[in-house]
Amino acid sequence: MLTAFVLVYLLITILIGRWAARKVKSAGDFIVAGRSLPLGISTCVIFATWFGSETMLGATSEFAQHGLIGVIEDPFGASLCLLLVGLFYARKLYRQNVLTFCDYFRVRFGRKAEIVSALLMIPSYFGWIAAQIVAMGIVINTVMGISVETAMITSGMIVMGYTYMGGMWSVSVTDFIQTIMIIVGILVITYIVVDAAGGISTVVDRAPAGTFRFFPDRDWNSWLHYMAAWFTIGLGSIPQQDVFQRLMSSKSERVAQYSSYLGALMYLVIGSLPLLIVLCAQQLYPDLGAADTSTILPDMVMQHGNLFIQILFFGALLSAIMSTTSGAILAPATVLGENLVKPFFRSISDKKFLLIIRLSVVAVSAIAIAMAFASQDIYQLVATSSVLSLVSLFVPLTAGLYWKRANEMGANLSIVLGTAGYIYAEWMETTTPPLFVGLLWSIAGMLIGAFSWRSKPSEGPAVP
Repeated sequence: MLTAFVLVYLLITILIGRWAARKVKSAGDFIVAGRSLPLGISTCVIFATWFGSETMLGATSEFAQHGLIGVIEDPFGASLCLLLVGLFYARKLYRQNVLTFCDYFRVRFGRKAEIVSALLMIPSYFGWIAAQIVAMGIVINTVMGISVETAMITSGMIVMGYTYMGGMWSVSVTDFIQTIMIIVGILVITYIVVDAAGGISTVVDRAPAGTFRFFPDRDWNSWLHYMAAWFTIGLGSIPQQDVFQRLMSSKSERVAQYSSYLGALMYLVIGSLPLLIVLCAQQLYPDLGAADTSTILPDMVMQHGNLFIQILFFGALLSAIMSTTSGAILAPATVLGENLVKPFFRSISDKKFLLIIRLSVVAVSAIAIAMAFASQDIYQLVATSSVLSLVSLFVPLTAGLYWKRANEMGANLSIVLGTAGYIYAEWMETTTPPLFVGLLWSIAGMLIGAFSWRSKPSEGPAVP
């Protein structure tokens, strides 16, 4: 019965994606849903940006081992990112009326900055997408018993298929429905499991010492690593195409801003519930997760949950992973088509440009599936995909929006030096977290370029 539900769910997802694809009449429809999403759908789309395998499996595993101090990056850092986007970036970026972050870099800093930012942004997504594909393979393997490899290929092709058909329209409609599945499933399971464990006060009282410790030890090194966890997604995901693309799909700058606020709140609340569930699972079934803590939740549901609970849990889990995967595929595909391929054509019809973006979806999906086979460590795949944008793109983006003196040379130096500083720190295995080294080098590059080179005004209008 559970297998039948999963098959029906996957089929319905494909049909919904196909139905949403009927709304695609132009490349703008495909990339940003015609900039027409209302607040409710826009909020769900933004909430679903990262609510996937990392939140449901990776973060719960870290929480089971280290408590709250181990999950600062997600969900806390991710919620901080959406809050900061709403406060400082949503309105300014929405007014630009561009399709990608790299378009903004071209308008503000020139063609070289566009190319460099695109070359850095696209690879940063492959590990993230691969992690979701691995997670889908594990889930389908757990439910249906087929090999993980076959499940990864099948699930990856399904998400690629409906993304190819409808782009952001398919992503938006499926995200909206999947978000409802996520919220209903997690809320019901949380209530049942907490009740079985004796109530919330009993669960808290029985929690191991240090479970709810939120701050590190008082030594300097511990605080540096603690702040690095906040910065990785909290700041590093601000200059990412998936967040930008979902914001640009809103029907107004006000909707873009408020959907960021609501998405941050939803992510923090709903993203905390799997942590509570795994804490209850540890108390109810202490033998679970002895070999692999990332399987505590699926093992609990499969071994101790009735069919209703199994359907709710795996429906929510598949929904979370698929919603994240589709947007993560579309983001680098859009950058690849818009910023690297399209400029080679002096004049290109909208129909041909749309085909380029769709073929880019196929290319990105193929590379990510290959990476999923190369490494099946979800947490490692996600971690390697999150830092690069922080050390390379965060500083020039923020300086470009808020500092009139920021110029083309400063942006290019910031991108190059930030990336070089991070790679150097990783290679030297510095005691200071490498992302701080890269971030400081990136700031230095912007300052050097802004004060040492007298350049012409940046292309395009001044940023409001």
